[in-house]
Amino acid sequence: MTSNCKDIESLSCTDCSVYKCKTKSKQFPAFCLTMKDVDGHPIADDIEEIKQQLQGDNQDAILARASAQVEGLFYGKLTRVGEIIEFAKRIGAKKIGIATCAGLIEEAKIFADILSAQGFEYYSAICKVGAVDKTEIGIAEAEKVQPGSHESMCNPILQAKVLNYQQTDLNVTIGLCVGHDSLFVKYSEAPITTLVTKDRVTGHNPVAALYTAHSYYKKLLQKKE
Repeated sequence: MTSNCKDIESLSCTDCSVYKCKTKSKQFPAFCLTMKDVDGHPIADDIEEIKQQLQGDNQDAILARASAQVEGLFYGKLTRVGEIIEFAKRIGAKKIGIATCAGLIEEAKIFADILSAQGFEYYSAICKVGAVDKTEIGIAEAEKVQPGSHESMCNPILQAKVLNYQQTDLNVTIGLCVGHDSLFVKYSEAPITTLVTKDRVTGHNPVAALYTAHSYYKKLLQKKE
């Protein structure tokens, strides 16, 4: 358990140490979300509804089955790049959208070459598309990385719109900033998967802050007053 001072109604998956939901080999804890109704809503109804939803030929069902197939067939065998390729093939994607951070444009170019070699079309949109200065949306000069100069804002909404216009079948994000990725997800019409999650401090390996939370990054666990 990660907490022993919370009431049972507020306990959730990160408070668990059983994880019976993975294999059904142990007893479910009393607060397990697989079994516990929420505000009087029977969770069993949701489970059954989702099962039915994912047994058809709709997009959700196709995505769910393709995801499970890639996991099962290539577990520990393929890189994230390879998994995206296999996933795209299984959902019948022909044209892949690339929504990339400007700081990772070289990596995006390599990924584009890989897509071409694998028989996919691609279309890319960099985060600075539109070249709108940050001050035009209310950002103060002092809040820029380099105050006093033109500094284009990241424009994930326009990235999404550009890829929507291109009618991409699957969009891949490469290093979009925290929050900018939220806006891209909100406005993208195609399904999205992530190739790179940005973390400038750890070389784009954000889980490093979790692995070192009891040592180098222990300040993250310090209680706020």
